[in-house]
Amino acid sequence: MLKGDLVAGLTVGVMLIPQAMAYALIAGLPPVYGLYAALVPLLIYGMMGTSRHLGVGPVAVVALLVAAGVSGYAVPGSTEYISLAILLALMVGIIQLLMGLLRMGFLVNFLSHPVITGFTAAAALIIAFSQIHNLLGITVDSSAPFYQVLIQVFTSLSDIHPVTAGLGIGAVIFIYGIKKWNKHFPGALVAVAGSIGLVAAAGLNQNGISIVGEVASGLPAFGLADWDLDIVYSLLPMAVAISLVGFMESIAVAKTIQTRHRDYQIDANQELVALGSANIGGSFFQAFPVAGSFSRSAINDQSGAKSGMASIISALLIGLTLLFLTPLIFYLPYAVLAAIIITAVLGLIDINEMKFLWNTRKEDFFMMVITFFVTLILGIEEGILAGVIASLGVVIYYSSKPHVAHLGRLPGSRIYRNVLRFSEAEEREDVLVYRYDAPLFFANVQHFKETAEKLNSQKGDRLRLVVLDASGMNSIDATGIHVLFELDRQLSADGIALWLAAVNGPVRDILHKSGFAGGDSDRFCSFEVQEAIDAFDKKESERKQQTPGIVTGQSV
Repeated sequence: MLKGDLVAGLTVGVMLIPQAMAYALIAGLPPVYGLYAALVPLLIYGMMGTSRHLGVGPVAVVALLVAAGVSGYAVPGSTEYISLAILLALMVGIIQLLMGLLRMGFLVNFLSHPVITGFTAAAALIIAFSQIHNLLGITVDSSAPFYQVLIQVFTSLSDIHPVTAGLGIGAVIFIYGIKKWNKHFPGALVAVAGSIGLVAAAGLNQNGISIVGEVASGLPAFGLADWDLDIVYSLLPMAVAISLVGFMESIAVAKTIQTRHRDYQIDANQELVALGSANIGGSFFQAFPVAGSFSRSAINDQSGAKSGMASIISALLIGLTLLFLTPLIFYLPYAVLAAIIITAVLGLIDINEMKFLWNTRKEDFFMMVITFFVTLILGIEEGILAGVIASLGVVIYYSSKPHVAHLGRLPGSRIYRNVLRFSEAEEREDVLVYRYDAPLFFANVQHFKETAEKLNSQKGDRLRLVVLDASGMNSIDATGIHVLFELDRQLSADGIALWLAAVNGPVRDILHKSGFAGGDSDRFCSFEVQEAIDAFDKKESERKQQTPGIVTGQSV
């Protein structure tokens, strides 16, 4: 076990060093703060997380959210900006920790998978173009909206610095080539080491190549983030967004990898506690917000990680780098860091998932498209908000207008199926059977009433029994009960009985308590539709035998 953790920890640590510095740039921070964010949070998560493979640390999307949230209040890279980014980590940690302790992991469901797909794709493009100026050596306001950055890039192509562009584009080609050859090989680290040696040997920093320069050595100092209530209030919406997006990305990665391992389980609420604690602890040591990384988690899995010790070993390697290796980073060119960022984030655009959404559910596809374009055109916060609103809109729409199946009996059986899907399904002229595939509650009672009235009118004057198959109705509220009472009264006035079949236990208990059907509880206690129809026929037969003068009609 220790051998697997050691190999995985060292492999991910080597991969994390250049990634962490690159993602710090996305967040608007000096590169060394990426290493700070890869140290303490990784240690804490390794001790508290339920995933044995999740690689926690700086990630591109969260770094972009940090930049979007903080850049409106301070100049990127300034002391005040750094302080606010660290404060944001503390706020994110507190929110995630509280959500975990209150067992509120379900809240992340408000960010649906299509929304995350659209948001991530747009964020990848925003991040990639925000690094074009470093890649090509041109002057661009990377904090401007995406379309403005796009315009600036194309109008500045004549100002490209040839050496910078050659180094940056060469690094992109090299990293992609390494990935094609062997995706486990640390191509980014080799690109970093090679570019440092090249710049130092050829003195390229004297020819206009921008380099990182002096990086403070040593471990991050302990300290509390400076804050006041006004700035906390201003950063709160972004802190909530980062908390949800960071957790969703982390839990999705953790669960995806866990499916290949049967010897442990992921606890979503404990994951919130672990991530929250990692962000809180990191904020005390100058870290910006962190989350789980898919690429590093996959490497952990493929390298044989067996426990959280792999994360601890990765963190120790980052610590050794901070203590002894930061002088080697002096000649690291920003063009290569930009190449690392661009090659990493473009992989976040999931074309196959987009095709899947188009082929399976157009509603989900258009929800993704809305999130994508709102994020790209209006901004990060607006994109997330649009995605949440779109998700809730779809939920509300389908909750208020759920599927209803008009049922008929399959010949020679007691099975009832949708007459639109099974042409052989038979109906009795005096019986209507339908299934309502949703909880009956205030949001859909009008749809329920309209559907019942429409189906009843289609049967005509011979209708004597309506059977509601309640197998898809897993709950009912007070408004739903009142609607059932109203429907029962209307049908009774026309000489039609209302029976319910396949009612689950909790709904049946509520029907008992409400007094629905008076003393005739048989009307909602049948386990299947045919049982309800047989019981109704038996009662009718007994009633007719006991009531003189009733002429029995033709059997149907």
